[in-house]
Amino acid sequence: MNKTNYILETKNLFKTFKGFVAVNDVNLKVEEGSIHALIGPNGAGKTTCFNLLTKFHIPSSGSILFKGSDITSLAPAQIANLGIIRSFQISAVFPHLSVLDNVRVALLKNLGIEFSFWRSSKSLNQLNDRAMELLGLVGLEQYADELTVNLPYGRKRVLEIATTLAMSPSLMLLDEPTQGMGHEDVMMVTDLIATVAKGRTVLMVEHNMKVVSTIANKITVLQRGAVLAEGSYSEVSKNPQVLEAYMGSSEEH
Repeated sequence: MNKTNYILETKNLFKTFKGFVAVNDVNLKVEEGSIHALIGPNGAGKTTCFNLLTKFHIPSSGSILFKGSDITSLAPAQIANLGIIRSFQISAVFPHLSVLDNVRVALLKNLGIEFSFWRSSKSLNQLNDRAMELLGLVGLEQYADELTVNLPYGRKRVLEIATTLAMSPSLMLLDEPTQGMGHEDVMMVTDLIATVAKGRTVLMVEHNMKVVSTIANKITVLQRGAVLAEGSYSEVSKNPQVLEAYMGSSEEH
């Protein structure tokens, strides 16, 4: 039984690669129902942390707790079954399926049913209402019958969020959700994350400080694999060590 309001915790988490310390004694606490951002310069260890949390890498030492239970030894599929869903795990959308079919495939996975191209359309149709509900939530209902390959880049990333939601996550891990987007798409996805975060917990790696300052409740700053600072945006943005880590540059962030 979890006695705290932290849905995810890491304790003294380390990861080394052939002597290189990529994650260095990270103690992370993600509060349930919050949007928690993981930021830092390139090479700070953010993606490695995500890989450890979803067990694509095995920790060299330390532990990972989810809702108070130790999940350090679990396999990636077991992690996903707990409701810890990382966007790229199921967001490699099928470009030549329709937008609706992409969401239906994700819903099939969530029901524990393997997707088969010979599966009758009738069995897929039972998922239509929920799929359209998810598309409505992310503002893609008008694109339901469109081939995914024809979507603009920003809309494809929005579809990835819809397929992530189809997996019924209690903790969503979003790895740079606005990367490569223009200003308009960035604002659209920022608003969308704030919307879908209601009733869920979001842990996100994000370089865009405008996004982080707008929606993150708490920020953890990594540098060289270690936690450099933690707190609200107003707190970390004034931290001299954080400013030095980013070399005083705000334009690219």
